[in-house]
Amino acid sequence: MEQPFREIIQKYRQLRSETDQLVTRLEQQHRPHMQCRQGCDQCCMDYRIFPVEFYAIAEELKGVQPQTEAGASADDCIFLTDHVCSIYASRPFICRTHGLPLLYANDDGEWELSACELNFTEFDGDFHARNTFPQDRFNSRLFMLNKEFITLPEFSRFGEFDLLPLRDLAAEIK
Repeated sequence: MEQPFREIIQKYRQLRSETDQLVTRLEQQHRPHMQCRQGCDQCCMDYRIFPVEFYAIAEELKGVQPQTEAGASADDCIFLTDHVCSIYASRPFICRTHGLPLLYANDDGEWELSACELNFTEFDGDFHARNTFPQDRFNSRLFMLNKEFITLPEFSRFGEFDLLPLRDLAAEIK
């Protein structure tokens, strides 16, 4: 691939690294109140992701051939095998942040909180900016990175709101 592709993919990886650092801190902070563990796959489904993320993950997985689940329903993640993610190190942003308390602005511009229904069932503290994941801030950065990505001639067929099914990665990396 050409240099502009590599530069954008590097920016994606840097954003992912920043995300992982914050996620790790929040997971440690909320560990007593989270049920997320290997084997819990309630949130594992066939998400749709931006082209920049799709092709960055495909680039990482080239030649790896992760396990896929034959016969998975259209809504299930095909990379989930025996309740374990076979692309865990390369998983998309949405998978990296699931379960955490996510802070985002709703359609009315008001702040809302989202978290897995299995988590925080006995949490008696307050959620605030220091103990929640600022979803809008990271999603905005990912969106802007995707806008830059789709200006590359080989990816110009995508619009800025196009999302690709995660399951299509299996064919892309063969």
